[in-house]
Amino acid sequence: MNNIICACGHENPEGTVLCGNCGRPLTKEAKNQKLADMRYEGTARRSQTYNKSIIDKIWNFFSSVKIGITIIVAILVAAAIGTILPQVLYVPATTEADIAAYYERVYGTFGKIYYELGLSDLYGSWWFQTLIGMLGISLIVASLDRFIPLYKSLKKQRTKRHESFMKRQRLYAQGENILGENSLAKSEEKLKELRYKVTREDGALLAEKGRFARWGPYVNHVGLIIFLFGVMLRALPGFYVDETMWIREGETRAIPEAPGFYLESKEFILETYDKATEDEVFGEAIDRVGTIASNYQTDVVLYKKPEEALPGQTDDLKEVKKESIQVNHPLKFEGYSVFQMDFRLDELKTMHFKLSNKASGETLGDLAIDLVNPETSYDVGKGSKVELLGYYPDFSGFENGEPQTKSPVPNNPAFLVKMFTPETPEGETSFVAIKQTVEPLGDNEFKLEFQNVDTRDVSGLTIRKDKTLWILALGGLLFMIGVAQGSYFNHRRIWIHESTEGHLVVAAHTNKNWFGVKKELDQVTEAAQLPPYIDQHDTEGQELKEDGEKSS
Repeated sequence: MNNIICACGHENPEGTVLCGNCGRPLTKEAKNQKLADMRYEGTARRSQTYNKSIIDKIWNFFSSVKIGITIIVAILVAAAIGTILPQVLYVPATTEADIAAYYERVYGTFGKIYYELGLSDLYGSWWFQTLIGMLGISLIVASLDRFIPLYKSLKKQRTKRHESFMKRQRLYAQGENILGENSLAKSEEKLKELRYKVTREDGALLAEKGRFARWGPYVNHVGLIIFLFGVMLRALPGFYVDETMWIREGETRAIPEAPGFYLESKEFILETYDKATEDEVFGEAIDRVGTIASNYQTDVVLYKKPEEALPGQTDDLKEVKKESIQVNHPLKFEGYSVFQMDFRLDELKTMHFKLSNKASGETLGDLAIDLVNPETSYDVGKGSKVELLGYYPDFSGFENGEPQTKSPVPNNPAFLVKMFTPETPEGETSFVAIKQTVEPLGDNEFKLEFQNVDTRDVSGLTIRKDKTLWILALGGLLFMIGVAQGSYFNHRRIWIHESTEGHLVVAAHTNKNWFGVKKELDQVTEAAQLPPYIDQHDTEGQELKEDGEKSS
């Protein structure tokens, strides 16, 4: 790259708009502008200078504000599409096959496509995480592309600037030096009173304050980058867990996403408000809805598998603690929290039947079928047995002659059985459901009669773990600090030069709040009797207006 040598002799990197030493405009466009572009102090940015290698092209791509906005829009559109159908977390299925079947069954072809595209698990999908990563890269590259040259320029800025630099500032004044040598001293005194940092050099003065306001957008970007990093960490195992677990009374189950930990449900307790004692508060509501829960909890025992245990071995679990999980009072262990979120009362547990002769009514024996873990064969005594050929926990009817089940939950159990007795050694086939018996191969001599059912309550628990909360909080805090830093403070500079002809040249610039810097410059002008300044932004508009009137 060829450096640009200014008339003052200072070498500037290619792409520089204003000389870093004297402030002279170095490009044709800058020379034709009435006001200098002070957004990045006229420094050379890498994205506007290098465009040869593949690294340069990638850098320039991600440094573009348009690209950053496009990525943000893509993320917002994807997030909006993700709200059309429920996410996987809220689907009443556990296995991948059941989840896919659920979307297709409930939402048809659209649901199937929705699932195949990964929209059902939007925030965990690889392409959504890729968009988040691209946004983070864009923020990093765009910030470095602008921050580094701006920082170097402000750190090395000169006190004395060329006259062309001064003339191209929005607030500009030139006139007689009424106080002579005391002019800069009076100005310095007043500026320090206004909390400016003042430097003087060879008849020139630079007053500056609020430079930290220029770093507000970059602090903002750092906060966003940290926040996005926390979001991406949630996709890694062990950093974020949000799982649902249904556990029945008396059941011991492995806790999802908590390796080695098991939970046993001892009892589910539901307490309701009594209208007789709560009539003043809940009486009307109880009359309207029936019952209102005052408390529901699950009494549990937490176990941990020994480290030396083999995978799948649960014979020697060690008890960790006993606790009652209530709403807003979770079970906590090793960063995990188990919340009481839902419940189901009186779920079918065991169905009791008797095998009897249809003609005589003689009972050959009883059997009980566990609806969670049914056996394949039951010995009912007297040389008789019943084999379970098929089990349909949530029977929904027949399709092409085959019985169907809606879900694995035993809401409406049905069984295909084969009954063997001394009188029928070859067996008789029967389909048995609640209040329904079908004999598909003709009339049978024996039947399986329903007797009663055992029920139990089921607790809906949510397991949560989040190691990224402090990262998200830190990112959010830095983001808000950056917003306040860039919004409520401003960077102000005032230059005062003594010319060789005995005149004074005054210029001022701020990145925002021109009313404030004008007010302070008025005070300095009055104290040091400086020449009155003009706002060249206003005069430029006035000149354009006058030119338009003349042409008309």
